[in-house]
Amino acid sequence: MIFRFLLTVLIPVSLVAAEPDFAAADALGKRTEGKVFGDRVDVHFPTEGDLAWYKVNGAKGEEFFSLNLKTGETKAVAKSEVPQWKPKSAAAVNANRSRNTGGATQLLFKNESAGVIKLFWLDLQGKAVSYGEVAPGKESSMGTYAGHVWQVRDAADKPLGKYQAESDNTVAIIGSQPAPVAESEKKRQRKPPPPSAWRIDLRDHNVFAHPQAGGADIPLTTDGTEQQEYRGPVVWSGDGTHVALFRVEPVKAERQVHYIESSPKDQLQPKHSTQNYPKPGDPIEQRRLCVFNVAEKKQVPVSDALCATPWSLDNLEASADGKSFRVLFNQRGHQVLRLLSIEAATGSMRVLAEDAPRTFVDYTNKVWQQFLPDEKEFLWMSERDGFNHIYRIETATGKVLNQVTKGSWMVRKVERVDLEAKQIWFTAMGVRPGQDPYYKHLCRVNFDGTGMTILTESDGTHQWDFSPDQKFIVDRWSRLDQPTVTELRSAADGKLIAKLATGDFTALTATGWQPAERFVAKARDGTTDIYGMICRPTNFDPAKKYPVVEKIYAGPQDFFVPKDFRLVTRDRELCELGFILVQVDGMGTNWRGKAFHDVCFKNLGDAGFPDRIAWMKAAAAKHPEMDLSRVGIYGGSAGGQNALGALLRHGDFYKAAVADCGCHDNRMDKIWWNEQWMSWPIGKEYEESSNVVNAHKLQGHLLLTWGELDHNVDPSSSMQVVNALVKAKKDFEMFVVPGADHGIGESPYMHKKRMAFFHRWLIGG
Repeated sequence: MIFRFLLTVLIPVSLVAAEPDFAAADALGKRTEGKVFGDRVDVHFPTEGDLAWYKVNGAKGEEFFSLNLKTGETKAVAKSEVPQWKPKSAAAVNANRSRNTGGATQLLFKNESAGVIKLFWLDLQGKAVSYGEVAPGKESSMGTYAGHVWQVRDAADKPLGKYQAESDNTVAIIGSQPAPVAESEKKRQRKPPPPSAWRIDLRDHNVFAHPQAGGADIPLTTDGTEQQEYRGPVVWSGDGTHVALFRVEPVKAERQVHYIESSPKDQLQPKHSTQNYPKPGDPIEQRRLCVFNVAEKKQVPVSDALCATPWSLDNLEASADGKSFRVLFNQRGHQVLRLLSIEAATGSMRVLAEDAPRTFVDYTNKVWQQFLPDEKEFLWMSERDGFNHIYRIETATGKVLNQVTKGSWMVRKVERVDLEAKQIWFTAMGVRPGQDPYYKHLCRVNFDGTGMTILTESDGTHQWDFSPDQKFIVDRWSRLDQPTVTELRSAADGKLIAKLATGDFTALTATGWQPAERFVAKARDGTTDIYGMICRPTNFDPAKKYPVVEKIYAGPQDFFVPKDFRLVTRDRELCELGFILVQVDGMGTNWRGKAFHDVCFKNLGDAGFPDRIAWMKAAAAKHPEMDLSRVGIYGGSAGGQNALGALLRHGDFYKAAVADCGCHDNRMDKIWWNEQWMSWPIGKEYEESSNVVNAHKLQGHLLLTWGELDHNVDPSSSMQVVNALVKAKKDFEMFVVPGADHGIGESPYMHKKRMAFFHRWLIGG
């Protein structure tokens, strides 16, 4: 009887663990919000004189200061002493797509025209996304990010200007006429060709020359059809005698993805919809360059030997001397990139610059060129020496005159080219020895490669703004364990003039919140440094053992461990349930050099796991509170592919995974992203990286989630994994959200479900 009594007591105790404390997780945001001060500084420079003003978010409200630009002296002042605060005006730009160059900001549109204006965000691929209308006399503030480009059109869709968001809040005032272009942008614009006696019309799939003086159109082509049509842009030669355009063979029948919306809001019965969605290996539109001698009313033969099988033919333009055209050729498979020159009179083609790596050209991040004013030289970005750098090339011969930037670091972005001073201003990564190689710094260099100057200094990642006269830099830097520090520096040499404010998180740490730990360990090769971060609970006890959960996204387009100061509140809610959270950038991700990046080539299944596991083992050796017998992992999209891949290929290390909206087989996902890294034609590598093909290797506990209307990743990608797991008789969980699109795993409901899943399998209960 006593023995039975012990059993009835002990068995339940051994099986039941504490329930997850969701209340503590939910409260983290409220406990930590609004407890960092001195990290937001708004500087206003004078139109004349040396006295600037700035305001800081102080612990007791806004604080105002004067700033002597000559001496660097700062002085606290009353708000009443500060001149009227006006938002910075936004100037029109010529950019065709958004880039991510900074943090969140605001762009205010004021409609001072007589009619309605339409607002469009130009996304990272240049697609115009509508964001509504603004009535006459009204204004609309758009939350956006520094580097994002917005286009304004009138009611008839006539462009009125493009505006690029900056780190400071800016205002764009829209009149009835197109906005004036900033002086820095005007310098980059090419002079229009001289007036021609002809106008080119494209209709009925053909090309026609229309005499400006009047008269009948003259057909320059008669062989255009719906499947072999002539298209613009129409580019005139500099002397107005020739035009260049394209002959295009469209895809006869584009692949479509079909959707069933099971629970539409406006009706009982399900809805069916489709979208065009080309996938790796699918046929794509084919372009051929065409040149016409308009005066002689004939086509000039152009060979496509140097630009066969294009993924794209872009940046078609005329040379300044009027004798040739130029076009940028990216071969399908992304292993050949050529800048080509085509002689207008003969159609002969030659290579001005070429990159043909063994692996891939990172065309979405590292392709840039600019011709210098006389066009005898041009600047070209390339990874040909193993790091992303700028080269100066002679146009006539294609000879490299000099490598403008050089070293074991990366040019991230060209900020501007100063043609008068013959200097390039650019963002660099890894340029400061001893600092985290992902930190961004502002640099300047002369065209001939001399005068390399790093204009930002402190040990953190930097964002900056220039004073209107370009003489000063407002440098804002931070890192995971240091809130933003704002400094005024000289744009001439980077010399520190004044420290304006230092972010203070004393009130934040008083809640128990501690900054993420920056941790570095060796990669699989035992040599390369791998960088990551470690986050702990606010009630962390070093004497306890904590299961570890990794947040993963191993997409090769970028790096993903945060470098600037941030609370990471949403992800750290998981820590409040009793976990340690880590994030790592393994080999195959971007901005560490070509060899580091190339690990992903035809190898997305790798996802840097050997580096991640080595990093965690090194971290646990230093921090024994990390229990590597209980490791979980989660991610979405490419991160969903990675999270499931952890259980298929490294199930001896990872014990539980939540994979949301994963592109589980790269043959099922969008063409442009997957062929960029996995190449073309489709090879066996696609199978080897497939989670569907490898589903039978599943170990551990898996939760698959996705939205039934995912327009980014075909939902069938997840269903095919389900099918393979069922056939392999594997136990797993799945959750499909009706009506949901891409990234539903980050919704409040699914976020909590993910936390509960990890608590159940890594803690118990």
